[in-house]
Amino acid sequence: MKTKALLVSAVWMMMTLAACSDDEPIDSENQGGNDEPNTEAIEGEVEGVWEANSVVMVSGHITVPEGKTLTIEEGVQVIFSDEGVGVNHVPIEFTVDGNLYCEGTAENPILLSVAEDQRTEANKFAGLWGGIVASETCGEMLINHTIIEYTGGQVIEGSPAATAGVYTAGDDAYPQITTNNIKGKYVVTNSIIRNGWSDGIYLMGGQAIIANNIFSANGFDGAEAVNVKAGCQVDVAGNIMFSPNTNGLKLSSSGQSETRGQARIQAYNNTIINSGWRRDGEKGGCIYVEKNALANVFNNLIVNCKFRAMTPSFSIPNNPEEGYDDDSFIDYNYYASGNQESSVVYEEESGVAYAWEGYNYAHEDYNVGIVDANSIIAAENDSKDPLFVNFDINATDLRSYDYDDAWNFHLQSGSPALTGAYDGADATLAPYFQTNGLTVGGETYTSPAIQAHFGALGIE
Repeated sequence: MKTKALLVSAVWMMMTLAACSDDEPIDSENQGGNDEPNTEAIEGEVEGVWEANSVVMVSGHITVPEGKTLTIEEGVQVIFSDEGVGVNHVPIEFTVDGNLYCEGTAENPILLSVAEDQRTEANKFAGLWGGIVASETCGEMLINHTIIEYTGGQVIEGSPAATAGVYTAGDDAYPQITTNNIKGKYVVTNSIIRNGWSDGIYLMGGQAIIANNIFSANGFDGAEAVNVKAGCQVDVAGNIMFSPNTNGLKLSSSGQSETRGQARIQAYNNTIINSGWRRDGEKGGCIYVEKNALANVFNNLIVNCKFRAMTPSFSIPNNPEEGYDDDSFIDYNYYASGNQESSVVYEEESGVAYAWEGYNYAHEDYNVGIVDANSIIAAENDSKDPLFVNFDINATDLRSYDYDDAWNFHLQSGSPALTGAYDGADATLAPYFQTNGLTVGGETYTSPAIQAHFGALGIE
């Protein structure tokens, strides 16, 4: 049995973003040296292997049947029609009832997108297709070195997810990735998840490693980069989350029952930037923990976000309907603020216009002295600039969701974010899957080790 440690590859991040940016889309007619793309459209049941560097055109809903497997090899482009299905133009859904293995590489990632001429600024939140829905029978899913974009179509009557009872027609939009099997095993790593109307990843069940990914432009008028519910045990580490609409991390045990157990999350060494400003009022910020989730959240680097970590109803702990598990550890995070003023300020609510102002606002969901008791928090005249290699914390509009490929979120050698983080000595905060890992597709993947610095990337 092979074992793969999930290590951050900054070189891959920069190369992939440069090669596959919105301004310079992948050339689907010359990917991998193919002279002619495959123009035959598919729909219905799919299984087997989509061979390296092929182009797969999808014209209708596709499903990996229960007990079957689909493997997508490196360099494959899966192009979903934006016309939808039927007279109601139901957004195309990629349903996984069996197993799915997306096996891209750093040099040759997989792309799940729409036609090249549809990959525009105007369509970033257009929800041109549904997304991946791993159902209650999906046993395993690997998303490695894969780009998923332009998802978030509305769930309507006729949507497979509505028929299956996963989402509600008329009320929900598709996340880019959904999981719904409490016994499932899921690994999402080294991937780019961007330009979606709804959540980047919505976990309603299973054991999961979410590591070393780049999230950007997740959520139009709500939603988060990673949203966790009951029935999950998850490590979330080493991710960069740029401009999620509401939060980078929403950690909840909503839906907890005798069969769907408490949500348990280790969220550490993530970098969250510009979160919460595109959401109205006081709802979003960067991290939101609720409804009895057991969440250990530490060593995260939070830059230009609207609020600090929130834990509502602390006065009623361990209550699945209201509070959060008081065994949670939410501390040793680093909050940096630039000097930008938000172009949208809700004066009738918080009136917060600057990140430093939100960090120090008397929010009813701040548990002062308990949550972030040892965290580093910027003030008006103390920005706590982490000194990124290439990202000026004073230069990017707070409501911007346009990811710049030239940014480099490694820390300079003199960065204050290199010291003061949690040292990883407490066994209760150890990653769930660092020692034994998760075996998916015959290979065992392990979570990143805790790093004694703040954020996803240390010194380059």
